[in-house]
Amino acid sequence: MMKRIAKYIMSLSVVMISIVACTDNFDELNTDTLNASDESLQQDFQIIGAFYSPIFQNIYQYRPEWSYQLQQNLNADIYSGYMTNPRPFVAGANNTTYALVDGWNNFPWDVAYTNVMNNAQKIEERGREDFPTLYAVSLILKVTAMHRVSDIFGPIVYTQFGESETTSSYDSQQEAYTAFFADLDLAVETLSQDLDSQRFVSFDLVYGGDYNKWVRFANSLRLRLATRIAMADPAKAQLEAEKALSNPIGLIESNEDNFVINGSQSHPLQTINSSWGDIRMNASMESILVGYDDPRIGNYFGESADYAGEYKGIRNGLPLLPGYPEELAQKADYIGFSELGGDVINTTQVQLMTAAEVYFLRAEAALRGWAGAGDARSNYESGISTSMSQYGISASAAYIADNTSVPIDYVDPVTAANNIAAASSITIAWNDGDTNETKLERIITQKWIAVYPDGQEAWSEFRRTGYPRIFPVVSNQSGGTVDTNIQIRRLPFTANEKAQNPDGVAGAITKLGGADNAGTRLWWDTNSNF
Repeated sequence: MMKRIAKYIMSLSVVMISIVACTDNFDELNTDTLNASDESLQQDFQIIGAFYSPIFQNIYQYRPEWSYQLQQNLNADIYSGYMTNPRPFVAGANNTTYALVDGWNNFPWDVAYTNVMNNAQKIEERGREDFPTLYAVSLILKVTAMHRVSDIFGPIVYTQFGESETTSSYDSQQEAYTAFFADLDLAVETLSQDLDSQRFVSFDLVYGGDYNKWVRFANSLRLRLATRIAMADPAKAQLEAEKALSNPIGLIESNEDNFVINGSQSHPLQTINSSWGDIRMNASMESILVGYDDPRIGNYFGESADYAGEYKGIRNGLPLLPGYPEELAQKADYIGFSELGGDVINTTQVQLMTAAEVYFLRAEAALRGWAGAGDARSNYESGISTSMSQYGISASAAYIADNTSVPIDYVDPVTAANNIAAASSITIAWNDGDTNETKLERIITQKWIAVYPDGQEAWSEFRRTGYPRIFPVVSNQSGGTVDTNIQIRRLPFTANEKAQNPDGVAGAITKLGGADNAGTRLWWDTNSNF
């Protein structure tokens, strides 16, 4: 399946962009809601309500599945150490081996701008003055989507979106993050003044129109973004984090408040994993989850079809196997390794933030001495138990107390040359006597397990902290732009943008602070130890 898609994308990328703009996710927009009278639309808020569903369903795109595959799965899901592909697309020279495919990498950008920013702009035009709480929710959604785009590329078009029909000017990543915090300020202030409003009930795919929960999510999102910039701008990070931690409405604290989009369509990973056979367990996941005897492993992955009773992952960035030309790649020896498990993909829900993640954010905030964070150990342990309860696992105490289990060495039963020693010896149990750096590795490793399957967030945290320590690619075909051990840091600006907005991209490169390649670190990616 992926082979056919890649050929179309590389030769007809402009056509594919048109397809994205006309997917089923745009049913609401393709319906001429303005045929109804403005009066009737005003009464039930449909005048702006029709624009929310495309935003919800394209932060992490549902349909078509191949578009999500290019938006996130063949970059962040793999670079995070969560998943990898068992078949060598494009003769083994592709994103997974750092031979980046321009046609693929248009999609993280194009999906967000076509389906999120365009619709958010329409909501602002129609609702900012007349429907302030509805506008406030759109700001939270916009930040949710666009911080992910910035965390892929760096500078993005945000504050000046839509101001010119010819050239779109980019914000630096620091400027974009400043704007994200400002948008969250306005959203939280607006919603807090009208918490009992029922205006968003008909359009809400997460919280049923409950503005209290939206404010808790916005506060939690602010804490995530504050933590992301903690090494780049410590003062701003602390200011924003303490603003989130001190808000009287609070943060996400239970799984009932998880930010999970409730769609009507099956999770795209169902098709990519089960129908196409294009994705499997990553070797780093095997090393950590099997090493820890983690009870979530069966919720995340299935046992290998080829190795009974075992969970088997695949190293990132495998080259084309000898004897397996691309047209026969479906017969490659890694197809029978562990598929993705049922609980995370056999659903119509898409998970974007959980209570477990928020507890781990609070644990790190406590390490940094930020006011209102609480105790690092109790937050860390609450993060583990809350993640397990998300999957119906109640017996977390023994796991939390385990001070001996460590990640295991990886053994490839197909190709021994891929064998590699465990990348870390970090244990699970909290130890107050450890250094803060060891405590941070412990926090981020467990957060990485809990955030699954959202590879975008996991990849960002890996780049920021160096944790968890995941295995490097086997075959680095970047031509020297990416250090194998440091691993990939970003995606270059898209081919479409370079063709359609060359002046904007030229300005963006000056704000990037380095060459426009996959080895250049983002603004918040300052940890030179990794």
